[in-house]
Amino acid sequence: MADALTVIPAAVLRNLADKLYEKRKNAALDVEGIVKQLATNGEHHKITAVINLLTNEFTYSSQANHRKGGLIGLAAATVGLTSEAAQHLEQIVPPVLSSFSDQDSRVRYYACEALYNIAKVVRGDFIIFFNQIFDALCKLSADSDVNVQSAAHLLDRLVKDIVTESDQFSIEEFIPLLRERMNVLNPFVRQFLVGWITVLDSVPDIDMLGFLPDFLDGLFNMLSDSSHEIRQQADSALSEFLQEIKNSPSVDYGRMAEILVQRAGAPDEFTRLTAITWINEFVKLGGDQLVPYYAVILAAILPCISDKEEKIRVVARDTNEELRAIKADLAEAFDVEAVLSIARRQISSEWEATRIEALHWISTLLDRYRTEVLQFLDDIFDTLVKALSDPSDAVVLLVLDVHACIAKDPQHFRQLVVFLVHNFRVDNSLLEKRGALIIRRLCVLLNAERVYRELSTILEGESDLDFASLMVQALNLILLTSWELSEIRDLLKQSLVNPAGKDLYVSLYASWCHSPMAILSLCLLAQTYQHASVVIHSLGEEDINTKFLVQLDKLIRLLETPTFTCLRLQLLEPGRYVWLFKTLYGLLMLLPQQSPAFKILKTRLKAVPSYPFNGEQSKRISSGNPYQFLHHTEDGNMTVDGGNSHNGINFAARLQQFKQMQHQHHVHWKTQALSSKNSASLPKVADFFIPQVDFYFLLSRFQERLDNGECLF
Repeated sequence: MADALTVIPAAVLRNLADKLYEKRKNAALDVEGIVKQLATNGEHHKITAVINLLTNEFTYSSQANHRKGGLIGLAAATVGLTSEAAQHLEQIVPPVLSSFSDQDSRVRYYACEALYNIAKVVRGDFIIFFNQIFDALCKLSADSDVNVQSAAHLLDRLVKDIVTESDQFSIEEFIPLLRERMNVLNPFVRQFLVGWITVLDSVPDIDMLGFLPDFLDGLFNMLSDSSHEIRQQADSALSEFLQEIKNSPSVDYGRMAEILVQRAGAPDEFTRLTAITWINEFVKLGGDQLVPYYAVILAAILPCISDKEEKIRVVARDTNEELRAIKADLAEAFDVEAVLSIARRQISSEWEATRIEALHWISTLLDRYRTEVLQFLDDIFDTLVKALSDPSDAVVLLVLDVHACIAKDPQHFRQLVVFLVHNFRVDNSLLEKRGALIIRRLCVLLNAERVYRELSTILEGESDLDFASLMVQALNLILLTSWELSEIRDLLKQSLVNPAGKDLYVSLYASWCHSPMAILSLCLLAQTYQHASVVIHSLGEEDINTKFLVQLDKLIRLLETPTFTCLRLQLLEPGRYVWLFKTLYGLLMLLPQQSPAFKILKTRLKAVPSYPFNGEQSKRISSGNPYQFLHHTEDGNMTVDGGNSHNGINFAARLQQFKQMQHQHHVHWKTQALSSKNSASLPKVADFFIPQVDFYFLLSRFQERLDNGECLF
C-alpha cells in the first residue's frame, strides 16, 4: 500500500474517486501511464501494490464512486501492462467479476466496460477465467438495467471472438456450466445460452455434438417459449444439430432417445412435432443401436399416432412402420417384455388409432417372438379380454386376431374360450353388443366347428342357468344366420347320413338343452323332424312362457330365410316328410292366433299341396311309442325303426337329456319366482331378440302376474 501511494499522486487518487466521469477518466489515464512506466522498469512489485490499492481501497469500497474509479483504474492498469498483463490477471479479474453483482447498476455497467478493455488487451490469456466470466455474463444478460444489458452484450461478443480463436478453451469444463443453466426460464438468458451453443458448434475444433445429450433437453424446452425469436433460435440450433447427426458416423442415440421420448408428450404442439421428427430420423439412422430403447420409443410413438395435429400423426405413423420393420435380435438386448408392456398399456388408450397400432404390435411380437410373448401371457390376457368390449369394431376384430394367434396352441385355445364365456357371464352387455361379432370372427379364425364344440362343452356344465340359456340362444341365432357358419350348418343338415354331422349334432345338443327353442332350431336344421315333434310334445305348461314365445316368434321368422330353404322345399313332398309337417303344425298350435308369427306360419302351411295319408302311416305316426316310427330317407323310401337310434343317434337318450336339463331350469325358475315375488321388474331380453308387438308385452304381464301368484279373476 505504501509503495502504491508513493507511486500514484494523491491528486490522481482523489480524481479517481470523483463523482464526475471526466475526472475519473483522466485519473485512469494517469494510472495507465504510471503502470506502463513501472512495467518498462520491471518494477512488478510496485505494479502489484498499485493493483492491490485499486482493489482494496476502490473496487471494494462502500462508496459507489470509489468502486467506479477502481474498475476504470484496473482496466487502465491492464492497458498499461500490455503484453505483461497476463502475469497480473489473477489480481485484476476477480474484483471486476465481483462488481458484476454490485447493487448499483452504474457500477455493473463500469464492470462490463472494464472487463471489455481488459479482454481486448489479454485476448487468449483471458480463457482461464472463462467459466466465471460466462457465469457473470449469463446473469447480466437478464439485468434489469438496459444499459447494463447493452454493455454485457458487447462484452459477450468480444468473449465469443476470443473463445473461437483460442486453443485453450476446454469444452469439457464448460458443458457442466451450460447444462446447469439450460432450464432457466428467463428469455434473455435463453437467448444468451442459444447464442453460445450456436457459436461453439460453429468452431471446427469443438465437438458440441458429442455433448448434445447434456443440453438437448434444454433446447427442446425453449421450443415452447412465449418469444417467437427464442423459439426460432432454438429450432435453428436443433435443425443444425440434426443435420450434423445425419452426417456423423458416431452418435450416442440412446441418451438422446430418452430425452426425445419425454418431449414427444409435451403439451406444446411444435415441441411434439420436433421431437417425433427427431425420433423418426433416429429410427432410420440408428437402427440396431436403438434396440435397447425400442420400448421407450414405442411409448412415445403410439400416443402421437392419435395426435390432434395431422403433421404429427403422419410422422408418428411413418416412424411406427419404420420401427416395426426392424427385426431385432433377442441377443441385441431387445426386451420383449418391455415392448409388450407398452403395447398392452396403450390398448387402454382413449384413442382408437393408438389402440389399433398397439394391437398390431402385439401381433408382430407374436409372429416373431411367439415363445417369449407367451411367457408373459398372464400379464396381457386380461387386457385383451377386456378389449373385446371396445366401442370400435375395428379394435375388437384386431383383438380377436391376437386371441386367435395365441389360441393356435390347444391349451391356449381352451383358456381363451373359458375366459370368453366368463366375461360374457359377468358382463351381459358384452354378449348383447359384441357377442355376435366376437363369435363369428373367432369362427373364421379358429374353425367354426372347433369353436362351437368347445363352447358347447363349457356351457353344458354351466351353473348359472339363466346365463347358459341366454348364451345358447345367442349361439343358436349366430349358427342360423351367419355366413361364417355356413359349413357347419351344411354339416348339421347331414346329421342323419354323415357320421361327422351326427357327432357335431350330439355335441351341440348337450348344451342346446338349456333352451327349448334352441333344441327345436337344431332339430329343424339337422332335419331330425320326428325328434323335434317329440320335443314339442314333451313341453309342459312351465315351458310355454313369454320368453319361449318370443324365441318361437324369432324361429318362425327365421324359417322364411335362406337358411331353411331346404326345409321349405321339403314341404313340397308331404308324403316323404310327414314328421316335418307334424312339427310345424305343433309349433303353430303353440303360437297365439293373434300373433304375427302364427299368421306367417299358417300362410306357409296353406301353400303346401294336400296329401292324403294312408291308414298305416296315420297309425304309426300316432303310435304310443314315439321311437317306433317310419324313418324317411332322402330318396323318399321309408324304413321302419323299432329302436331308439338312427345313424348312431340315440334319440331317446337325447330326449331324456333335454328333459333333465329343463327340469333343472324349472326348479331354478321356481326358486327365482319365490325370491322375487314382490318384484315388479321384468327379466331383461337380450338385444339380439327381435322387438315384439304389444301382444307379447301383454302376455308378459299376464305371465308375470301368474308367477307372482296373483289372482287374475
